[in-house]
Amino acid sequence: MKNRLNEIPAYILIIVGALMASFSVACILLPNDAIDYGTAGIAIIISKMTGFNLSLCVFLVFLPFMICGFVFLGKRFGIKALIGSVVYTLGLEFFERIPFELNTEHFLAVAFGGAILGAGLSLILRHGGCIDGSEIFANIVIKKISDITGKNFSMTYLLIAFNAGVYLAVFLLINRNAALLSLLVYVVATAIIDHFTDRFEAVKQVTIITKEPDGLVKAIKERLNKTCTIMNSYGAIDGENRTVICYINYFELSKMKEIIAENNGVFTTISTIDEILKLNRKGSAGSAGNK
Repeated sequence: MKNRLNEIPAYILIIVGALMASFSVACILLPNDAIDYGTAGIAIIISKMTGFNLSLCVFLVFLPFMICGFVFLGKRFGIKALIGSVVYTLGLEFFERIPFELNTEHFLAVAFGGAILGAGLSLILRHGGCIDGSEIFANIVIKKISDITGKNFSMTYLLIAFNAGVYLAVFLLINRNAALLSLLVYVVATAIIDHFTDRFEAVKQVTIITKEPDGLVKAIKERLNKTCTIMNSYGAIDGENRTVICYINYFELSKMKEIIAENNGVFTTISTIDEILKLNRKGSAGSAGNK
């Protein structure tokens, strides 16, 4: 019960972030010939090409990714992703009916809208949620590759490829100006997200100092299917300790924090990794994963 109460602020901020994102798309970006990116962008293209209701298109495109989030990424993540997506969809339906006009140039309006969108998505991502299916898709693919190869990879290239396909579709099916303005949205929004989430698509290194690593390592293996490196360390006050190092992705952080919380008396740091190198048998360095 205490853990559930502690999660209430996170759910509130996810809702606020989803409302910010839907306001930006419905009231600023779409009226200025720009669209959102990711699966929301796909839904907007479908709506523009068919004339179907925008919020309905968004919900139908999001739905299979939400189901995958529940199945592959866990119930806790799935609930947060579902709440964010439902609020985002309802927000689009609501804000589309609100008379709002931003009397400025398209370029400035789109840059401003992209900043609001990025701020909203940052709130969602920082509190363990997600409203974009492309991020869920990339996370599942990377997780499967990591499970097979035992190596850690970033989601960056998959997300770039996914969104490149969306903007190519905008260029071919709508017009080049909409594609370029939408690309500006992506650049501004991702810059904001990277600033507030420390590049969520990158590999994260979790360093844990503890006196009893066995239960911690076992839980990480069972619940995250990750291996750890354990080193001897010495604290000036606590004396002998063990330092546990593990590499995970951004969406696994909430599970990792749960595992750490269950093992009292540990000191933990989380950092973003630029690149992971492994030496092959001949002694040359090969990249095992990068950001």
